Amino acid sequence: MHQQKRQPELVEGNLPVFVFPTELIFYADDQSTHKQVLTLYNPYEFALKFKVLCTTPNKYVVVDAAGAVKPQCCVDIVIRHRDVRSCHYGVIDKFRLQVSEQSQRKALGRKEVVATLLPSAKEQQKEEEEKRIKEHLTESLLFEQSFQPESKTVSSGPSLLMVFLGVVCIAALMLPTLGDMESLVPLYLHLSVNQKLVAAYILGLITMAILRT
Repeated sequence: MHQQKRQPELVEGNLPVFVFPTELIFYADDQSTHKQVLTLYNPYEFALKFKVLCTTPNKYVVVDAAGAVKPQCCVDIVIRHRDVRSCHYGVIDKFRLQVSEQSQRKALGRKEVVATLLPSAKEQQKEEEEKRIKEHLTESLLFEQSFQPESKTVSSGPSLLMVFLGVVCIAALMLPTLGDMESLVPLYLHLSVNQKLVAAYILGLITMAILRT
C-alpha cells in the first residue's frame, strides 16, 4: 500500500506576506497622492485569501478590502484617503493585511503597512534639503576650527573655504525672496524665507569663526 503524501501543516501567523510598498505617504496639496495602490504578491503553490484592516477606517476607503490571490500571482488593492484635514498631518495610521488558505479561517500570516498624511511634498523636500546643507556646512566649519597644523608659527587668516562660504551666504541673502514679482532676477534664483534664514545662520557661524582666528 502506498501512503498518501500529506502537505505540511502551516503554522498560524508564520507565513511571510509580501506587500509593496510597506509605507504610504499622502500629501494634502497633491490630489494624485490621495489614491495609493498596495500590491499583494502570492509566490506560493496554493491560493490565498486576504483581508485588509485599518486602525482608522473612517479616514480611508479600501477598494476590495477582502479577496483572493491565485498561486504565483498578485493583486492590487486601492486605498483612498478621504479626510485630508490639517488636524491629521503627521499622524501615523496602520493597515494590516491578513492572509489565509481559502479552505481555512485562521490567519497564516500578516503584514503591517504604515500610512502618513503630510501637508506638502515640496515643503518636505525643501526642509530635508536645507537640513542636509546646514548639517554639512556646520560639520565643515567645525572641522576647520578643530584642525591645527603641528608647525604653526604665524597666525594665519581665515581659510579660503570659510571666505567662499561667507561670499555664498551673502549672495544668497541678496537674492530676491519667493513672491517678489518685480525683480528682474530669474525665478529659479528666488529663495524662500527658510533658505535665507539658513544662509544667515551659517554666515553668523562663519563670522564668529573668523573673529576667533
